[in-house]
Amino acid sequence: MFISIKDAMKQGHGKVHLRGWCYRARGSNSLRFIVLRDVTDIIQCVVEKALVSEQVWNDAEKTDIEASIELVGEIKEDKRAPTGYEVKVESLKLIGESVGWPIQKDQSTELLADMKHLWLRSRYMTSIMKIRSTVFGAIHEYFRSKGFYEYQSPIFQATQAEGGSTLFSVNYFGKPVYLAQTWQLYAEPAIFSLEKIYTIAPSFRAEKSKTSRHLTEYWHAEMEVAWANFTDIQNYGEELIKHAVTRVLEKNLEELKILERDVKILEKVRDEPFMRMTYTEAIKELRDKLNIDIEWGKDLRTIEEDELSKLHGHFTIVTNYPKVVKAFYMKEDEKNPDVVHGCDFIAPECYGEIIGGSERESDLEKIKQRLVDMGESPESYTFYLDTRKYGSVPHGGFGMGVERLISWICHLENIKDAIPFPRTMLRVNP
Repeated sequence: MFISIKDAMKQGHGKVHLRGWCYRARGSNSLRFIVLRDVTDIIQCVVEKALVSEQVWNDAEKTDIEASIELVGEIKEDKRAPTGYEVKVESLKLIGESVGWPIQKDQSTELLADMKHLWLRSRYMTSIMKIRSTVFGAIHEYFRSKGFYEYQSPIFQATQAEGGSTLFSVNYFGKPVYLAQTWQLYAEPAIFSLEKIYTIAPSFRAEKSKTSRHLTEYWHAEMEVAWANFTDIQNYGEELIKHAVTRVLEKNLEELKILERDVKILEKVRDEPFMRMTYTEAIKELRDKLNIDIEWGKDLRTIEEDELSKLHGHFTIVTNYPKVVKAFYMKEDEKNPDVVHGCDFIAPECYGEIIGGSERESDLEKIKQRLVDMGESPESYTFYLDTRKYGSVPHGGFGMGVERLISWICHLENIKDAIPFPRTMLRVNP
């Protein structure tokens, strides 16, 4: 019976049956060293020509990088081996040859992106994908533990929700519709029945950006909850991030080590409360401490968010943004109608906004006026406006870019590595 490399190393001695792919290979006319890889780990395997059949030796000689093999041998501890164990091979079968593996050391980022379908096999990408799986599982786990129902909204949508300049238009049987920027307009109607809902689904933003932080297609973890105030929304977001980080620290320490991630930073986020400050306090801090002068009413740019993250070294929740820079559905502050109950979660280490959320506006006339101010026709949003006519309640929600969270957790240089096949302004292949 075949077992995993990790289970074989736990066994520590005796006969093992292994299968996987060749991670590295070298040798001589009489000895062959094959480092075997599977999803769990790598292990050095030694084939001695004098001790195996001619067929086994021939297969061992043909085993090159990424060839798939099955083998049987005796495992023993060996501190000189890459992972501390070695298998003395008794039999080996070449399952799938690999000739001229195209990925070599120190290749360019773009070349690796062109070969992402093969680069996924690297220990680097395998580690990221394992952490990605943990994060997705943690999101589901967190919301379900809080009594949320999973709920889906349409990908084809008739109206914009986050800004017309970032819409992907699609010909839908002769009529223009748009790929979803967010589920929100279709989520809010459901809170009047399910009260607490969440989703993880793809969202699409036609941003003409070539930065290391932007994807045109990304996975969006969104929530909407009835009977919630602005503070509740912030608390949910903080708890969600802490929960995801906690699960990664529990399940993926080996992967974090492969990625050379400093886990102390993750532990700080897990253990210490997030910082919270208003937009007005943030621009004052930037001016007083860094001499960065921002006109009140201007949105925080990437450069300002990065400087805040450097100052605090922790997640910072910036609240009460100017109304003019936020979406039409965000609730006006009762004490200051120039600001809204909207917030952004700024990640440490210059990874930008991870979560954007708000308490939703409940005043029907204010929503209509905001739409008009944006150049939108309220008639196009009739289904959404109806939710305010019949038993509206205080409510709110947020959206989290899952790849942005993964990128920060793994300390990636580019968000494109946080998803198997990234879609950007310049890339739709492979």
